[in-house]
Amino acid sequence: MTMEKTCSECKGKMKRLETETSEGIGYTYFKCQACGDEIVDKEQLQALAEHYRTLKRYHAKLSKWGLSLGLRIPKDLVKQYHFKEDKEIIIIPEKDGLKLVV
Repeated sequence: MTMEKTCSECKGKMKRLETETSEGIGYTYFKCQACGDEIVDKEQLQALAEHYRTLKRYHAKLSKWGLSLGLRIPKDLVKQYHFKEDKEIIIIPEKDGLKLVV
């Protein structure tokens, strides 16, 4: 059973769509076919918030390696991302932290 939603801005018909966050967490939302307004149900927001609360966090210490600092990558992440010795990654400075691209 599909529940039809109406846009609160223009009263247009809203279409149910699926996407995922940058961390790969899937969710559904509704987009107005007339004005483009997008909404996420309260239940979806609560589910996303709960998922973020339960994400495993890793802690690592920086170590002095010559004139640089080194970061040890936890074993679980090494397995998950198939890291190998001498594999290069990209480090992108961002406003709130660093982004590592494999």
